[in-house]
Amino acid sequence: MRTLDVRLQTRDLTAFLAASSIVDLEAPHIQKKLEEIRSVSKSDEQQAKIAFEFVRDEIGHSFDLDSDVITIAASEVLEVKEGICFAKAHLLAALLRGLGIPAGFCYQRVTRKGTVESGFALHGLNAVYLPSREAWFRLDPRGNREGVNSQFSLDHEQLAYKIQPDIGEIDYPYVFTDPLSEVMASMKNSVDCHELFTKRPDAIDAGSLVEFES
Repeated sequence: MRTLDVRLQTRDLTAFLAASSIVDLEAPHIQKKLEEIRSVSKSDEQQAKIAFEFVRDEIGHSFDLDSDVITIAASEVLEVKEGICFAKAHLLAALLRGLGIPAGFCYQRVTRKGTVESGFALHGLNAVYLPSREAWFRLDPRGNREGVNSQFSLDHEQLAYKIQPDIGEIDYPYVFTDPLSEVMASMKNSVDCHELFTKRPDAIDAGSLVEFES
């Protein structure tokens, strides 16, 4: 998905560089990781690729691990080295923003277990703006496994899931500056990751789309 295909919450790129309690890019161990990335490359494209592959490959997906743990803030995800899709997107956003690369949050509505009968849930990923390309690109740091092969690809988008609109899945075009409030509520109000699996929102609330520019 490229610039013409996305709908930005704001066209002010500085909003996609901001730190927050969730995107806590000033945390010491995040700063240490940023130094490591900067020491390898000065190119925004290469830095983004390194950050993406680190989060995709080195941060475990809590559902895949059958873990009880819920991580939320980027620094917590990095420290524990695990998180669900939303949490991994928080960390990737923190790393990219810390590198001076604008990054936002995107969502898809997918089946929980591959069937309509299993119900639906939101899936989180990122959008990144590369100044060298003057364009937005989506990246999905979910983590690969059998049937999932997400790659850093700027020519042909390769995300974790192939969306099936005919069964009710949705590929939302929106790029948010901050994680969705309904997503955050589900993460904070679940007792463990197993409960969170079923408590995740199944769609973006209409109220979350009010501020979007046409």
